[in-house]
Amino acid sequence: MSLEERIAQDLKEAMKAKDQAALRGIRAVKAAILVEKTSGTKHDLTEETEMKLLQKLVKQRKDSLEIYEKEGREDLAQTEREEIEVIERYLPKQLSEDELRVEIKKIIDEVGADSMKDMGKVMGAAQKKLAGKADGKTMSGIVKELLAG
Repeated sequence: MSLEERIAQDLKEAMKAKDQAALRGIRAVKAAILVEKTSGTKHDLTEETEMKLLQKLVKQRKDSLEIYEKEGREDLAQTEREEIEVIERYLPKQLSEDELRVEIKKIIDEVGADSMKDMGKVMGAAQKKLAGKADGKTMSGIVKELLAG
């Protein structure tokens, strides 16, 4: 079942259940898919494109969440948390920090990186290999830590 089909099915279920948080999150995903399909660049959504799309939606909401928490807007922050939870259901299981560290060490060895100059090579390989399993900010922090230390 494609992401689009899952979204359509889940949207129906959320409507029946009158689950407002799920409706907001699922509609956001559906809208993003529609925008991507009608953008004129690609009409076939690959699994990789779908993962990037979902990660982008989660990242946008996490950025908003951070701002709302700084500003003390708990009502808006709660809405963002709920939508993040809904959207993350469609992403593959995220790696824990320890699992991510192990994977990045392997990538560093494969690429032959030994200093911060090689960060771009490592990040490029890591983003291809770990697409959808970890966010870029976390990966970047671990890569910096491992290359510096």
